Amino acid sequence: MDTQQNEDIRSRIRTIPDFPKPGILFRDITTLLLDPEGLRLTIEKMAAQVDGKIDLVAGVEARGFVFGAALAVRLGTGVLLIRKDGKLPGATIAEDYALEYGTDRIAIHADALVPGARVLLVDDLVATGGTARAAVRLLRKAGAEVVQASFVVDLPDLGGADALRGDGIQVASLVAFEGH
Repeated sequence: MDTQQNEDIRSRIRTIPDFPKPGILFRDITTLLLDPEGLRLTIEKMAAQVDGKIDLVAGVEARGFVFGAALAVRLGTGVLLIRKDGKLPGATIAEDYALEYGTDRIAIHADALVPGARVLLVDDLVATGGTARAAVRLLRKAGAEVVQASFVVDLPDLGGADALRGDGIQVASLVAFEGH
């Protein structure tokens, strides 16, 4: 879907300058979530971008849970939670990934999916792609076939969507914003 055609979504996303640090334009989706029509349109448009059969929607903590759960209901699938390490009870598998300063770790339940499951990865925004790419590695480690990643917002100048494409993932987003 052409990200330029979604002014109805873009207009509901607030930009907060200099957050979390000077020079950053933070794309705040909470204003979109507060708008029932905006949220409905977002889920409908994300569902329309799904290409083929999906067995599970995987939402990345925390805003990916909101979009992932709503999208899973719309698509008639379950939702798999990708959490920060240490937040899930029971046996987990995890994946480390690099941050600007240091590393982080995400995890899923070891029994969260059947090997071969076709998974749609969902989050609110893709920037550098670090978290999304770690999520893809984690899902693949669990035996999933990650068939697509879907985001409300893409920040193409930061290269995350292109990095995911380089990993063999089909990427869809509703709106793109220049800059950081």
